Amino acid sequence: MTRSWPRPRPSSARSSLRPPPSRTSSSSTRTSSPPVASRPSPTPSSAASFRCPPRTSISPTPTASSSPSRPRRSTSSTSSCPPLVASNDPTAATDLFIALRREGLRPDAHTLPHVLKALARLAPGSLPLVASTHADAVKSGLASAVVYVPNALMAAYSACRQLARAAQVFDEMSRRTVVSWNTALTACADNDRHDRCVGLFAEMVEAGFEPDQTTFVVMLSAAAELGNLALGKWAHGQVVARRLDMTLQLGTAAVNMYAKCGSVSYAKRLFERMTARNVWTWSAMIVGYSQNGMAWEALELFERMKRASVAPNYVTFLGLLSACSHAGLVDEGRRFFHEMQHAYGIKPMMTHYSAMVDVLGRNGRLQEAYDFVMDMPVKADPVVWRTLLSACQLHTSKDCIDIVDKVQSRLLELEPRRSGNYVIVANIYSDIGSWDKAAKARRVMREVGMKKMAGESCVEVGGHFQRFISGDESSPGFDLACRVLHELNINMKKWEPADKLLLMRDADL
Repeated sequence: MTRSWPRPRPSSARSSLRPPPSRTSSSSTRTSSPPVASRPSPTPSSAASFRCPPRTSISPTPTASSSPSRPRRSTSSTSSCPPLVASNDPTAATDLFIALRREGLRPDAHTLPHVLKALARLAPGSLPLVASTHADAVKSGLASAVVYVPNALMAAYSACRQLARAAQVFDEMSRRTVVSWNTALTACADNDRHDRCVGLFAEMVEAGFEPDQTTFVVMLSAAAELGNLALGKWAHGQVVARRLDMTLQLGTAAVNMYAKCGSVSYAKRLFERMTARNVWTWSAMIVGYSQNGMAWEALELFERMKRASVAPNYVTFLGLLSACSHAGLVDEGRRFFHEMQHAYGIKPMMTHYSAMVDVLGRNGRLQEAYDFVMDMPVKADPVVWRTLLSACQLHTSKDCIDIVDKVQSRLLELEPRRSGNYVIVANIYSDIGSWDKAAKARRVMREVGMKKMAGESCVEVGGHFQRFISGDESSPGFDLACRVLHELNINMKKWEPADKLLLMRDADL
């Protein structure tokens, strides 16, 4: 039986602790924030409800009544696991753990969390070993003897992109701490289920636990990814009301939230008030500037960052390339891409290559962008090719027809069932007058059973999201929106469009 997410019971004493309702945007044009790579969320199961069992006292060490048998251990062998886990090579700790198990030795309650931490660093390929370690912990009683073993299990499953299994571990815990709740919140956030963080936080407060700085770091991060400024302001207000120390991590999360939600002035004010900043704080502000169309501010802040002797990271350069793309700064974009590799020794990721293609393609350098993709030391993924195809649509001309054909053939190999690629190609052919090729692209879509997905967008008005779908006139506010647009069209200042065809289209309307 599938369990529904439990709703906390009303409580007047804790009403001020509850976050505002989470509102997610369904806009198809929402930009994900770096350094997050787009990853599919696991399918939730009945175990993913994070139900709350009765809270009991916490025993820091296993007792005779809670542990059915005392695990055997070798002091000299198991004591060497934690140092190996802390090293740069978690594989060594994993190999040692496997060797100990083959000799019949079992980890104790202090060694097992270190082993699981090493397995989490090797995720997602370490999932089978995490599952077998979990089963072994259940058999030996360690999974229920001490609270930090299931905490480590949740973190390991989360790193392996197995949110349902992490939720199952959380559901089966008879004893929890604030760390347990924070681990569950982090698992939801890391697996792109930010909407669940709100309900889980409400359960945490209802169960009588006091949130700490880590809790609000996760809540601010969830608000940033959801674009929910109200939720983010509420979380920030709770930090102030509880007089929690504004740690570096918490301040960085707040700056990132305000910037991602479009409130750049708040982000800047908080950034300037921070007494200590690290590379992530600077990068969050730079990315916030670039995502809100403030390219020159992003570049100026980068110069301040260098004067402060803070070395940039891969997120910093991703924000700089994005700023150069929107501001048309091709030469600066090339310089940043070169500095990233040769001045700072940062190996470009696929997102950096895609951003550089956007810098060139968005500014009409289509042939240069294509040559850049062909000269990449790694094989370009579909996102890179789609970025180039979108640039061709932005600068449609008969000169780019050869590039369109080449990009289309690559995308057909990588994404043969993606209808959006065919739609863009058909639109490009139609714009340049190649009606036969446009009809062929649409015919291929029909023959293979692909359908064009309707575009959609949404806007928040009065605390509610209004959703609009292309071609759908059934929205309650459709007529009002049309009247407002008509009035704006009448009262707008006259302007001279660069394309005379726009005047003809307006006259036809």
